[in-house]
Amino acid sequence: MLSWMAWTWPTALVFIGIFSAIGTLIILEIRTPGGDERKGVLGLVTTRGDRLFIALLGSSYIFLAWLGLFGTPLWIPLPMAIGWAVFCFRKV
Repeated sequence: MLSWMAWTWPTALVFIGIFSAIGTLIILEIRTPGGDERKGVLGLVTTRGDRLFIALLGSSYIFLAWLGLFGTPLWIPLPMAIGWAVFCFRKV
Protein backbone atom coordinates (compact mmCIF):
# COMPACT_ATOMS: atom_id res chain seq x y z
CA MET A 1 0.00 0.00 0.00
CA LEU A 2 2.80 2.47 0.84
CA SER A 3 5.32 1.00 -1.60
CA TRP A 4 5.47 4.22 -3.67
CA MET A 5 7.96 5.71 -1.20
CA ALA A 6 11.11 4.28 0.32
CA TRP A 7 10.07 4.27 3.97
CA THR A 8 13.33 3.98 5.85
CA TRP A 9 13.98 4.92 9.47
CA PRO A 10 15.62 8.25 8.55
CA THR A 11 12.61 9.14 6.37
CA ALA A 12 10.20 8.20 9.15
CA LEU A 13 12.18 10.24 11.69
CA VAL A 14 11.99 13.34 9.46
CA PHE A 15 8.22 13.05 9.20
CA ILE A 16 7.86 12.30 12.92
CA GLY A 17 9.96 15.40 13.67
CA ILE A 18 7.88 17.64 11.41
CA PHE A 19 4.58 16.38 12.81
CA SER A 20 5.92 16.73 16.37
CA ALA A 21 6.89 20.34 15.66
CA ILE A 22 3.42 21.06 14.28
CA GLY A 23 1.85 19.40 17.34
CA THR A 24 4.02 21.53 19.61
CA LEU A 25 2.92 24.66 17.75
CA ILE A 26 -0.71 23.64 18.20
CA ILE A 27 -0.22 23.25 21.96
CA LEU A 28 1.58 26.62 22.15
CA GLU A 29 -1.21 28.27 20.16
CA ILE A 30 -3.83 26.90 22.58
CA ARG A 31 -1.83 28.16 25.57
CA THR A 32 -0.96 31.60 24.16
CA PRO A 33 -3.10 32.52 21.14
CA GLY A 34 -1.88 35.00 18.55
CA GLY A 35 1.19 33.21 17.22
CA ASP A 36 3.74 35.28 19.17
CA GLU A 37 4.20 37.87 16.42
CA ARG A 38 7.45 39.79 16.23
CA LYS A 39 9.61 41.67 13.76
CA GLY A 40 13.04 40.12 13.34
CA VAL A 41 16.30 40.79 11.53
CA LEU A 42 14.77 40.09 8.11
CA GLY A 43 12.28 42.91 8.64
CA LEU A 44 9.31 40.57 8.45
CA VAL A 45 6.53 40.28 11.00
CA THR A 46 6.43 36.54 11.66
CA THR A 47 4.53 34.11 13.85
CA ARG A 48 5.76 30.81 15.25
CA GLY A 49 4.35 28.96 12.25
CA ASP A 50 6.09 31.32 9.84
CA ARG A 51 9.38 30.79 11.62
CA LEU A 52 8.91 27.00 11.47
CA PHE A 53 8.22 27.21 7.74
CA ILE A 54 11.28 29.39 7.11
CA ALA A 55 13.43 27.05 9.21
CA LEU A 56 12.21 23.92 7.35
CA LEU A 57 12.58 25.56 3.95
CA GLY A 58 16.07 26.86 4.72
CA SER A 59 17.13 23.48 6.11
CA SER A 60 16.01 21.71 2.97
CA TYR A 61 18.00 24.20 0.87
CA ILE A 62 21.08 23.58 3.03
CA PHE A 63 20.79 19.82 2.49
CA LEU A 64 20.11 20.16 -1.25
CA ALA A 65 23.06 22.51 -1.70
CA TRP A 66 25.29 20.10 0.20
CA LEU A 67 24.14 17.17 -1.93
CA GLY A 68 24.72 19.16 -5.11
CA LEU A 69 28.17 20.37 -4.14
CA PHE A 70 29.65 17.55 -2.07
CA GLY A 71 27.32 14.54 -2.05
CA THR A 72 27.11 12.31 0.97
CA PRO A 73 27.48 12.03 4.00
CA LEU A 74 24.67 14.23 5.24
CA TRP A 75 25.85 14.33 8.86
CA ILE A 76 28.01 17.35 8.07
CA PRO A 77 25.22 19.78 7.01
CA LEU A 78 23.00 18.63 9.90
CA PRO A 79 24.59 21.05 12.44
CA MET A 80 24.26 23.86 9.87
CA ALA A 81 20.54 23.11 9.46
CA ILE A 82 20.01 22.95 13.22
CA GLY A 83 21.89 26.24 13.60
CA TRP A 84 19.69 27.80 10.91
CA ALA A 85 16.56 26.63 12.74
CA VAL A 86 17.80 28.06 16.04
CA PHE A 87 18.60 31.35 14.28
CA CYS A 88 15.12 31.43 12.73
CA PHE A 89 13.32 30.92 16.02
CA ARG A 90 15.46 33.43 17.94
CA LYS A 91 16.10 36.23 15.45
CA VAL A 92 13.61 36.06 12.55
